[in-house]
Amino acid sequence: MTRDQIRLVQASFRNVLPIREQAAALFYDRLFEIDPGTRGLFADTDLRTQGGKLMAAIGMVVHALEAPESMVEKLKELARRHVNYGVEDKHYATVGAALLWTLQVGLGEAFTPELRDAWASAYHMLSERMMEAAREAATRASNNPRGLSDRRRRLGSRLLRTTTHLPS
Repeated sequence: MTRDQIRLVQASFRNVLPIREQAAALFYDRLFEIDPGTRGLFADTDLRTQGGKLMAAIGMVVHALEAPESMVEKLKELARRHVNYGVEDKHYATVGAALLWTLQVGLGEAFTPELRDAWASAYHMLSERMMEAAREAATRASNNPRGLSDRRRRLGSRLLRTTTHLPS
């Protein structure tokens, strides 16, 4: 990212903050529209609370764009949690598309092609680092079957409950 792109992203995010709740709702609506399979990743999630977490994470990234190395450990931890939730590499593309669409709707005419490119660049940097960390976490987890996530265990037990009640 260039310094101008960083400046554009940071300045535009200040305009998102006042509409962050609406932006988060738009984001999840769009995400589920373009990739209905992602809805299952949030089955047991309060989307208002999750929207707050989304905006906080975006804010952390936006704030750290001038020194991306300062966010590496936080991104790795975030990526590891996302592996436990069932997020796969393919989801990062739809999340990026939903993010850019949300910014376009939320910022309107202020979302210029130059600003779009700046946000796309920021998201690309973020998603590449997260996917790399997620692959590392997935590799470690596959080498440790007892290290299954709580979410995967719950999904497995839910599946067992529903299949044991199927008619013969």
